[in-house]
This record gives sequence, C-alpha cells and structure tokens, in this order.
Amino acid sequence: MTELPSGWTTRRPTLDDIPAILEVVHASDIAAVGEPDFTSDEVREELIAPNTDLDRDSWLALDPSGKIVAWAYPYNGTGRARDMANVYFWPEIGLPALRPLLAMLMERIAERGREFGHEIYEVRSGAIPGEDHLIAALTDAGFTFLKQFARMQMSLEGYSPVAPEPPAGVTIRAVDSGDDAEMRRFHAVIEEAFRDSDHPAMGYDGWRAQFESESSVSFDEWLVAEVGGEIAGVLQSADGSGDTEEGYVKYLATLRGFRKRGVGEALLRRAFAVYAAKGCPKAGLGVDLANPTDAASLYFKVGMTPLYRADVYRTEIKAAG
Repeated sequence: MTELPSGWTTRRPTLDDIPAILEVVHASDIAAVGEPDFTSDEVREELIAPNTDLDRDSWLALDPSGKIVAWAYPYNGTGRARDMANVYFWPEIGLPALRPLLAMLMERIAERGREFGHEIYEVRSGAIPGEDHLIAALTDAGFTFLKQFARMQMSLEGYSPVAPEPPAGVTIRAVDSGDDAEMRRFHAVIEEAFRDSDHPAMGYDGWRAQFESESSVSFDEWLVAEVGGEIAGVLQSADGSGDTEEGYVKYLATLRGFRKRGVGEALLRRAFAVYAAKGCPKAGLGVDLANPTDAASLYFKVGMTPLYRADVYRTEIKAAG
C-alpha cells in the first residue's frame, strides 16, 4: 500500500517539530535495539544538513488525531552520486505511513539525483535485523543487502582522565581550530585515510558547513597525532546534547604510512580520557564492518562492544529527467 489511510496527512517538518520527531525516533530505537540512540541535536542536524531543503526533502506523517507518527528524509552531504533514504515510524502506530513515505521519498531522491547532476544514482538505507516491516518495504522497493554497520560503545565508569603515554615517537594534542591551514590538513587526513573505504568524499567547505551547523563543537575533543612533526592521524568528535552525555567519535583516521604503529589506539585512548574528565559515562562510535582496514578489531581491543548491528541496503535508480 503506497497511499495513506483515510484521515492521515503529511506535511513538511519545521525545527519546532524536533521534540515530536525525537519521540518517534526514540520509539523506533527502543523497539529495535532496546534503548534510544538519537539526540535532539542529531534530529536538528539531519533537518538542516547540507543539500537538504526542509520545504522539499522531508515529510512528517500524522495520524487522524494529528499526532506525528513517522518521519522521512534523505541525506547526501556531499552532492555525489549517493543518497540515504531514512524512514522512522512509531512501531505499529505509524506503520501505515511506512510505505507511502518511502515511495514519496524515493520519488524525491530521483529528482535530487538529477539536481546534483547524476544520471545513475545510488540510494542506501539501513535497518536493524528484526525490523521486518522496514526490511520488507525496502526489498519491495528494489533494495538488496550490502553490508553491516556496528554501533560500538563502552562504559567510562572508572576510566582514568589521564591518558596512557602514546607509543615512542607519537605525540597527541588537541587541534588548533583557529589555524586554517591545520584545519585543512585535518580534513585532508580524514579524506586520505578513508580513500580506500566506502566513505563518500566531502570537500573542505562542505565538511566545515557540516560541523558549523551543529549546536556546539568541542574542539578540545578533536585530536591530532604527530610523528616526527608530521600529522599521522586525527580524531574528530561529535558533541552530544542534553539527551545524552556520551562522548562520540565521528572520525578516526590514520594515514596509511603510519598504520600498525599504535597511532589510532593512542588517539582513541586520549579521546576516552578527555570524555571521562568531562564526566561522560560512555564512549561510542559507528564502524563499517566491511572496512578493509579492519577498524573494528581496534575498537574491540580497547574494550568497545557492539550496542547493535545494522544492515545496510542499496539500490540504483535513474535520476528523474
């Protein structure tokens, strides 16, 4: 069924809808993984992400009582030939909106592909194993399984706010956010390190726009590893919000020539110490389990475990002409 039931409606979201949208996402999270895993800041960031137009790209579904029960939106922060199709719905209550919203979203994504200058456009989406209704809707829309992603987490209870010494010859420090040259190099290290992975490349301006749209940025949690005075790796954190006090690693990148020398582990352990010193009860990150560098093995080594695993699905469409 790709039409909403009688009495149901859709409309575009506004920033005033963030609390109601978060309720939908939390209900979905709790049903899928047992606990909330989204913050109000993250909802806001998705609504105003680069290449996202609130008046054209996102929808809310409302039941006959006017309650917001589902949210659909795309994400393509780079403008390249890959979009994400995201649909959250209140379990059972919002289920009638799933397929109609997905159909609307896919139609809009095809238009976005053309607007970004692509003829063939890749679309991805994610689902937790057990989200049978979502998986069935994606499958019927032409999506097929691609790989798995893991949401990793560890407790920082009792974790020392003083990081262990890094390996000999490696120094760890906070980024100098006021130095444009250093910020450009920080970004370049991320792009260089992820070049052999599935990471969608993003230009410097887009990267800056992404973190500058966040409600707060803690640059003391952005770390640089140097070897012989040369930047060998970086760690970019993402701020939490009032919804969570988790310290979150957004990017951990070590240049190929410096791998297997303890650089990544030293960056992680320093980040955990910084989070612990601020009173964060947990540290978290996401990892592509198909990453050719086997990044997940490092996260297991430092004591992280999967909070959950998510399946990634993909399809290709022709951009609307």
